[in-house]
Amino acid sequence: MDSNTLYYSLDLVSGSGLTLSNEQKAALQTSLVLLMSEYKFKRVRFWGKVLGKKDDYYIAQGVLDDEVRDKKSLYSFNCVEWHLLLPATEATLLGVSIAAKGPFIGDPSHEYEHTERRRQGEGDEAVEEEVTVKVNEEKRLAVTVHTIDREVSVVPRRAFIKSPHGIVQTNRSFEGLSFSEAGKLSNFLHFTEPSYLGKKSVLEKADLEPSIDFLDPLSEDILKGSWSLQFEHGSRVCVIRSLLWLGLTFFHVPMTPQHGYIYMGDGLKNLDLPFML
Repeated sequence: MDSNTLYYSLDLVSGSGLTLSNEQKAALQTSLVLLMSEYKFKRVRFWGKVLGKKDDYYIAQGVLDDEVRDKKSLYSFNCVEWHLLLPATEATLLGVSIAAKGPFIGDPSHEYEHTERRRQGEGDEAVEEEVTVKVNEEKRLAVTVHTIDREVSVVPRRAFIKSPHGIVQTNRSFEGLSFSEAGKLSNFLHFTEPSYLGKKSVLEKADLEPSIDFLDPLSEDILKGSWSLQFEHGSRVCVIRSLLWLGLTFFHVPMTPQHGYIYMGDGLKNLDLPFML
């Protein structure tokens, strides 16, 4: 959610129970402006909140240049003091997937540990060794934010354009989807590097506009039924919720450029979804 319209945007998703206190909103309004100046961000968004047993993590994201590739994430416990999250690497992704289980604690230094026996070598020379994988919660938080962005971040079609130099930027001429367009998942896109676009045939790409259709539509997700789309606030606002990452809510006001998404949840993926559909 863009920091400039935070109050307004939070009201539009309040039906999901996603809300902040007046004190937290006021603190964010001030601190996000300072954050943009300090890190020379082009734009700052309030990403959401990851719930912990002791404390909750408030997450903000800043954009340097490219809206998809040049994002930096930061976390805070009080919506005032912010700490930079290091980018999630392949090694971190693997370590978190093996060792970090259960709810977040709310302590960045908390260390998750997993020990397993692995067979090393081949044939008669093979031996079993104990291997211990350790990862702290700050790295787990970075991986969780990265994964949620990659799997369920959402934008309306035409809200962003890709320049001839490959830079993704806000489309200043975007005036919103029509009400009929907003009722179709195919007009909402994953706001991350595309996975399915490169697999399309030349014939399928013939009707696509390269500057607009450079992201994957939600309608092409392999796991069908993982999104809930409905109109709320007197049918004036399109709201999309992820059933894979419960707590991710996107909104768009048709016929206006207003849109955004927020995540407020426990940071745990709904792995039972395939069995629920």
